[in-house]
Amino acid sequence: MPNPNRGACGFQSSEFEQEYERPSKSELKRQMTVLQKLGEELVNEARDRVKRVPMPEDVRDAILECQLIKDHEGRRRQLQYVGKKMRTLDEEEVAAIQRTIDSWKGLSKADTAAMHAMERRRDKLLTDDKALTVLLSENPELDVQHLRTLIRNARKEQAENKPPKAYREIFQILKQVAKKHNGGKDDDADEDGAEADEE
Repeated sequence: MPNPNRGACGFQSSEFEQEYERPSKSELKRQMTVLQKLGEELVNEARDRVKRVPMPEDVRDAILECQLIKDHEGRRRQLQYVGKKMRTLDEEEVAAIQRTIDSWKGLSKADTAAMHAMERRRDKLLTDDKALTVLLSENPELDVQHLRTLIRNARKEQAENKPPKAYREIFQILKQVAKKHNGGKDDDADEDGAEADEE
């Protein structure tokens, strides 16, 4: 005797079609990940920039708060919170944030090249004593003692795996020097070969 349950499922397949119009779990997860990454990108930006991004106050506050947290676990939790806040935004708000970030990235290849040149110059200062002589001959107004101390401290930081405080400070000095030299001209910070990096 044939089994009456076999072969017939007893419902029209169209009954469940509506249910699948909603995004799938994996699609939702993808969207959440994108928003989480967008939030992290903002956390890694300069505070002044973040303050100018068009977004609700509570989202901005969560991001600015996260930037201040140094403790690894605390920062991780705050990043999760930033992601949660990002998920409260509507599509237009997310698009506005994305456009702003894209415009920063499009700051131009020249800016990126200049930044890489400064990074290379900083690394050179740490490995080659002659690099400091060159820097001082180009910028006699710089404080020799202060720079020597920073270089010594940065080397120590690297050797002992400490936070790169002096290392960052050297970069800021190089940035000011570059800004002074580039008053209104095109970037000439490629003396270390930034042009080669530009492609």
